[in-house]
Amino acid sequence: MKIKNIIINGDVDVDPSSSINNLILNNGVKVAKRCSLYGSEEHVLEIGGHSYIGMNTVINGFNAKVIIGSNVSIAQSVNIMADSGPNASTQMQEFFPMVKGSVTIGDNSWIGANSIIMPNVSLGEFCVVAANSFVSCSFEPYSVVGGNPAKLIRKLK
Repeated sequence: MKIKNIIINGDVDVDPSSSINNLILNNGVKVAKRCSLYGSEEHVLEIGGHSYIGMNTVINGFNAKVIIGSNVSIAQSVNIMADSGPNASTQMQEFFPMVKGSVTIGDNSWIGANSIIMPNVSLGEFCVVAANSFVSCSFEPYSVVGGNPAKLIRKLK
C-alpha cells in the first residue's frame, strides 16, 4: 500500500491492498480491496464522510480536482478520471489531445459497477449511474443515468 500526503478526519477503513496518496478522507469512509485513489499536491482528492469505494476502483485526481461527496456509494471496478488521453505518446496527442478537468460527485449518489466517469463531469446530489455506463457529460441532482454514452433515464421524485 502506498500512502503519502493523507489527511484523515475521523475513523476510516482502508484495505491494506489499496494505494492512496494526496487525498482527504473524512469520517466513516470505507475503501475496499485493490483500489487506487490519488490526487496530486496541487489537486488533493477529497472523499466525503461515510462514503464507500468498492474493490478495484480507480479514482485519478492527478491533473484536476476530484471531489466525492458524503454518503456516496461507488461499486466495484469504477474508474473516475480527471485526465484522459494517450499520455505515453506525444505524437498521438496531436490526434487525441489530453483532456483534463475536474470531477464532482454529489452527496448521496450511487455509481454502479464498471462505470467510467470522464473529466469535466459534475453529478449533482442523489444521482444514480447505472452499471457499465460511460459518463462524459454532467447531470443535475436526482438524475438516473445510464448507457454508453450515459443519457438521462429518469429523475428521482
